[in-house]
Amino acid sequence: MDDRTQTDTVAPTRVTAMNVSAPAPVLSFNGVSMVYPDGTHALGETSFDVRPGEFVTVVGPSGCGKSTLLKIASGLHKPTTGTVDVDIKKVGYVFQDATLLQWRTVQRNVELLAELGGIAKAERSRRAADAIKLVGLSGFEGKYPKQLSGGMKMRASLARTLVLDPSVFLFDEPFGAVDEITRERLNDEVISLFERQRFGGLFITHSIGEAVFLSTRVLVMSARPGRIVAEYTIPFEYPRSPELRFDPEFARISGEISQQLRGAHA
Repeated sequence: MDDRTQTDTVAPTRVTAMNVSAPAPVLSFNGVSMVYPDGTHALGETSFDVRPGEFVTVVGPSGCGKSTLLKIASGLHKPTTGTVDVDIKKVGYVFQDATLLQWRTVQRNVELLAELGGIAKAERSRRAADAIKLVGLSGFEGKYPKQLSGGMKMRASLARTLVLDPSVFLFDEPFGAVDEITRERLNDEVISLFERQRFGGLFITHSIGEAVFLSTRVLVMSARPGRIVAEYTIPFEYPRSPELRFDPEFARISGEISQQLRGAHA
């Protein structure tokens, strides 16, 4: 745990997914806070790191500043105090909505960020094809967004970000609008992508089960202004099977986080 945070920790009962000699962070928040121009104090002083091969999920009450963290990490917002250390060119952002362009096919949507980044046509086409295959959309390259299900749209959004080969993946509640079964399947696919790519992940969600299933660490934030009030190391090794959700230890950790989150609402 980052020694700059005053948090509680659940001691792992299995071998953790993190290496003992951890690599340098790919994303660091150092005393970051955010007060918006209208006076809203969205985020209290916050410090934590995300390292390569680490998947960090943030849970907290609505309006506690979770999405603000991602906007600051991506450079969309400048913090009021503190600093963020990250290579913006290596950041991938997956939004709450798939944000696909309706007049572009899946292939052309997946190529979009690479196209805007000036990557040559042949290279971006190759990268898009690889990403589409990774997210399980092979055969749908010529389809338009209106022809896709909600889950398929989110897969296309993931593929579009993968084309940039990010070292940091930012996920802003990407699966909140899909049904529970689709959400679990998308979680399984994110796990598979994480195992292959070993990026640093920062994931925002309201779902405790999703947080525990995906993560190496879960951070709990207080009500606004949001601060980290607890940190849980998730002890399950990767790969993680869907059956993990029924493991008694999974239920125990989820229950402790739920109890901590109820206190964070106070």
